[in-house]
Amino acid sequence: MGDRKVHIKGGTVVNADHVFEADVYCEAGIIQQVGKNLKVPEDAIVVDATGKLVIPGGIDTHTHMQLPFMGTVAVDDFYLGTRAALAGGTTMIIDFVLGPKGESPLKMYDQWRSWADPKVCCDYSFHVCITWWSKQVSDEMDTLVREKGVNSFKMFLAYKDVFMLRDGELLEVFARCKELGALAQVHAENGDIIATMGEKMIKMGITGPEGHEMCRPEEVEGEATNRAIVLASQVNCPIYIVHVMSKSAAQAIMSNKERGAVVFGEPIAASLGTDGTHYRHKCWRHAAAHVMGPPLRPDPTTPDYLLNLLAKGDLDCTGTDNCTFNADQKALGTKDFRQIPNGVNGVEDRMSVIWEKGVHSGKMDPCRFVDVTSTTAAKIFNMYPQKGVIAVGSDADIVVWDPVATRTISAKTHHQAVDYNIFEGMECHGVPLVVICQGRVVVDHGKVDVIKGSGRYISRAPFSDKVYFRVKQRDKVIQPKAVEREPYTGPVIKL
Repeated sequence: MGDRKVHIKGGTVVNADHVFEADVYCEAGIIQQVGKNLKVPEDAIVVDATGKLVIPGGIDTHTHMQLPFMGTVAVDDFYLGTRAALAGGTTMIIDFVLGPKGESPLKMYDQWRSWADPKVCCDYSFHVCITWWSKQVSDEMDTLVREKGVNSFKMFLAYKDVFMLRDGELLEVFARCKELGALAQVHAENGDIIATMGEKMIKMGITGPEGHEMCRPEEVEGEATNRAIVLASQVNCPIYIVHVMSKSAAQAIMSNKERGAVVFGEPIAASLGTDGTHYRHKCWRHAAAHVMGPPLRPDPTTPDYLLNLLAKGDLDCTGTDNCTFNADQKALGTKDFRQIPNGVNGVEDRMSVIWEKGVHSGKMDPCRFVDVTSTTAAKIFNMYPQKGVIAVGSDADIVVWDPVATRTISAKTHHQAVDYNIFEGMECHGVPLVVICQGRVVVDHGKVDVIKGSGRYISRAPFSDKVYFRVKQRDKVIQPKAVEREPYTGPVIKL
């Protein structure tokens, strides 16, 4: 793939900071020239982008390909999942290494690499989940940062007795993340409340998918979001809230940003494109297909609210939490909603859903679209300008985007393995006509041509400026100081 020569002609380049007319020439997987009247080899493949936008490939910050979870395994593996990502204009994913309590995070990282490397069709990287705490885990975090290119660790305030950490453990993990220059990520829901309310729902005879949302209402997400940010702030650790699903969680992020916390919020395609009214659908299969954690919210104004915050910068970048289980897998919970494997699709449709709901609706301009689907993620996770920008020297991960073409999302036509689509029937303006990954045309007007195992693992250095500049500066200038006073010489009672 490295010697492929591609000349994109006649398009309008859209980066996060500006829009300009330019041709783009790529060779050896790298953008070599950007401008007008380029001198390119005669044997270069020509891509006609006349009247179209030329944008950086999307970066999905949150996926779970072939995740073993709740007794089964997600059906979109690292091949089918990344193939679908490319079909939708996403040229890089960041997946999660997620092992059980007591298991070595380093061993789990090696396991995930062995699953991913032979299959991935696009570049990828890993966040690593910390589901228990010990000196061993602390030491392995150091190894993962220094030797494995990991600069983000995820902790859970939910999934009691499975993945959940207690507040004291979270404080120690946050402090360790800060020492290592890594970004702390949090799944923010109150696991104790969920466990208690889940039992209550079952005793009341509420066993269907609606019980999933009822036992974890949005204030449960909001409380945990605020608590996680407050805990992280005590040790001056930057924090990233994954899958922001509710107004309450978003408001907690905004209020903490206002008081100066270094916090990033990640809404996902699901929370921006649909809502939790589906949990009350009369068809069990339909309702169960939407079960995820945190759940979609029954307030139908939530997606619009979150999109407005994303458009104006109160929320930062977007993922999907793509973790797909077929209907027969979801059916593990037909008698108890707590047994329904949590997860939905999104990796293929994220770009079009956000264009439709964000740009076509008039909430954001194309520059902000590029920012929230690619550039900000590249900066937060320290891959910029290798990723997230159309510029000389950057990776040739590029999408020729038709802003006015439409497509209707459906499980019948999507490229994912899962047998449903939570965006079923949604008509979206904004279609990726041509997708270039590592300098190779992998999608051409609907035809997908990928090479299994061609994706690269992208190492990410610690101390991203986007994340740590403010933190390091505060450590220099804002330190607790003792009050200088004369020693106390008065009486002291005897105990």
